[in-house]
Amino acid sequence: MRPEFIDLRSDTVTLPSPAMREAIARAELGDDVYGEDPTVNRLEALAAELVGKEAAVLVVSGTMGNLASLLAHGQRGQRVVCGDECHIYHYEAGGASALGGMIYHTLPTDAYGALPLDLVREALAASDDPHRAPAGVLCLENTHNRRGGTVLPLAYLEAAHATATAAGIALHLDGARIFNAAVALGVEARAITRHVDTVQLCLSKGLAAPVGSLVAGPRAFVERARRARKLLGGGMRQAGVIAAAGIVALTEMVGRLAEDHANARLLAEGLAHIPGLQVDLGRAQTNIVRFELVAEHLAPADFLAGLRARGVLIGGLGGRTLRAVTHYGISAGDVARAVVAAREAAA
Repeated sequence: MRPEFIDLRSDTVTLPSPAMREAIARAELGDDVYGEDPTVNRLEALAAELVGKEAAVLVVSGTMGNLASLLAHGQRGQRVVCGDECHIYHYEAGGASALGGMIYHTLPTDAYGALPLDLVREALAASDDPHRAPAGVLCLENTHNRRGGTVLPLAYLEAAHATATAAGIALHLDGARIFNAAVALGVEARAITRHVDTVQLCLSKGLAAPVGSLVAGPRAFVERARRARKLLGGGMRQAGVIAAAGIVALTEMVGRLAEDHANARLLAEGLAHIPGLQVDLGRAQTNIVRFELVAEHLAPADFLAGLRARGVLIGGLGGRTLRAVTHYGISAGDVARAVVAAREAAA
């Protein structure tokens, strides 16, 4: 993408920091499939410590991490209980069904990403009915992408985990942006992940690493996930060139997420004052701004084209709902220019 564009399509468009590039060049390497890459081993140990789990495994992407987790938790014919607006259901190519023979059982997602616990309890309940597929795993998402980067409260996570535990079902967290959630709540990531059994976290979004995610949980689970990673073609060799950037991401880039949150708030407030746009400021909690085109004359394609002509890129969530994401490399000045471009495009 040409540098004159202000790219708010996603925090996946970030480029690695200078410190990451230097770490990549200096990375100590080995064969990770044999468990011999020292940089990968350091990254996995660091990630496990940060989220308070016994072990972690490096995977290529968040999609692979979630799928490896589902395959490690469930069996063919079991249900993946998840939200109807979650990333696992919408954006991960149906992998649990296509490759794992599992069934997606979706529950309604509220405006802030939570699932009704009474429906969760009902979905997880054991049954002797041979017509009913048994539950295999419960999935939550934090922060919640399609709900606009919203954060699940700790009390809700605790109650959801208790519900799953009582049913004998593991709770897996799609924590692609778990550190955004932690910064928004003012807690360490482990304060969130203590309420889940397993977690997937991304290095390549707001943390700005060029590639990679991690799956963490009990050691026995991680070994099953590692085997699933191999099944999915994710066994890497000298993967320390990836892990080196990941170590920098986890040690140097978490604190700066607050800057992205502040910029997103500026963007949300600016968009909220533009006629024809509607923004729920209560959902502008992290680095994602979700908004609606409510003026009849504003067609999404035309509005996006108008922004692009003015040097701003954003994405869509379907229909008249759009999304802009702040990240490393986006300044408050960029946000101000994006608001001006949006006002002109809306007019």
